[in-house]
Amino acid sequence: MTIKRVVLWVLTLLVVVVMGTSLVNSWNEPQVTGQLQLYQSNLMLEATEWTGDSFSKTEVEQIRTALLGKTPLVSVLEEYQDLQEQAQTSLVRSQEPLESPVLDPESPQALKLERVVRQQQALIDRLSIRLGILQAQQGEIDTAVATWQPLTTESSSPYSTTAQVLTGLWGAAPVVASDAETILNEHLDGWFNNRALAQLYAVQGSPQALAQLAAQEQAVAQSTFIKLVTIGALPTLGSVVGAVLLVILAIQWGLKGKTAILATHQGQGWQVPWDAEIIWQVLVVGFFFVGQILLPYLLAALGLSFATTSSRMRAIYSMVYYLMMASGGIAVLVWSIKPHFPLPEGWFRFRPWGKWPLWGWGGYLGVLPLMIGVSLLNQKLWQGQGGSNPLLQTVLEETDTVALGLFFLTASVAAPLFEEVLFRGFLLPSLTRYMPVGGAIILSSFIFAAAHLSLSEVLPLTVLGAALGFVYTRSRNLLAPILLHSTWNSVTMLGLFLLSP
Repeated sequence: MTIKRVVLWVLTLLVVVVMGTSLVNSWNEPQVTGQLQLYQSNLMLEATEWTGDSFSKTEVEQIRTALLGKTPLVSVLEEYQDLQEQAQTSLVRSQEPLESPVLDPESPQALKLERVVRQQQALIDRLSIRLGILQAQQGEIDTAVATWQPLTTESSSPYSTTAQVLTGLWGAAPVVASDAETILNEHLDGWFNNRALAQLYAVQGSPQALAQLAAQEQAVAQSTFIKLVTIGALPTLGSVVGAVLLVILAIQWGLKGKTAILATHQGQGWQVPWDAEIIWQVLVVGFFFVGQILLPYLLAALGLSFATTSSRMRAIYSMVYYLMMASGGIAVLVWSIKPHFPLPEGWFRFRPWGKWPLWGWGGYLGVLPLMIGVSLLNQKLWQGQGGSNPLLQTVLEETDTVALGLFFLTASVAAPLFEEVLFRGFLLPSLTRYMPVGGAIILSSFIFAAAHLSLSEVLPLTVLGAALGFVYTRSRNLLAPILLHSTWNSVTMLGLFLLSP
């Protein structure tokens, strides 16, 4: 065995241990999906205050029902109860490893789990505050007070004083704390803050403040309706168009067989001049070791980390890290295949002409209904567990415009370019030396999904990767999957921008 192969085996073992540990640890981490639901529910509640001055009462009710449902408060209450159960389950799962005597309390894993536990407990407390307000708005005052009561004595919770203020406002003998308004504004937002303030002003007997609050709610409700249409109606419309497109293409495939659009280049692989060792080398060394192990270690040694208090520094770190990872990965790729230059026809094609925009955007519409269905299934399977890309949570809570712009460029430009060159441009065609095109699409998609290091994302990202691979094998132009990937990430980011407060 050559020294090179020994080094590859050692690096492979290291990669398997580190990446495997990251995947296993993601089991105890919550998904960002719950947070997304919270933000979207808040938007729905804000929209319930819309009166539609330019519409008749009947039209307003029809529009509200179509967009929000017949009983939005009941629906949101049930959703919050489900989320609280999931958060409680996640909390228990995260606490269990910390109680193990074999886990070093000072280890990175233990510190990460402690952070997750704190986040989950804070989420449960926040959900309890909001659940109580929802219950109070439906006339269940005693239930609401009982929901807040445990928090009033929990001094370690940041929501303890908020629970005390709310209990006082909705109690049998209302009590108003001197700093009640400040506390409510600090710990509540959106519809929940408005409802608490409305109760405060009612107890204080301040009709002018109530009228001003109502006017502010109407202004917010107008813009919220536009957000909800963008977030909900447009993806739904896109899914319907995509589903119709898939049905039409499937019928055409059944009628025309090998001459159908979906059958273009089906079964045609690439001429692959290198063997499995080169594939192994590029993936293990170029992507996993350099990008996922060596680079984070070097940046940490320099005192650089994503866990910084500055919004713009987090965004700059993310972009610099990704660009360095892409540069290292591409460098290893070029070094590995350079002995085989010039490459056979069809490798790494970037042709600015042709039908690649149709393949890219058509692929996006086609995969949209599939991804929605898979995401619903995924939520049932994982019940809020399995981890998520930390960038999603960061963007969801970000307010700095410059930082958001940098995050957008990283996710919508840098990531699609590098990942499509590596996974579709190199890995997928290389695998066709050993298996049919269909098998290469599936295997490369699974590796692409696993590389994101979140168990809950493996299934949906495998489906997305399969769509990207399908589009590439049919178009034979890397611009097509890059466009699809960029569109997917861009729409996701824009959705997060709209959901954030």
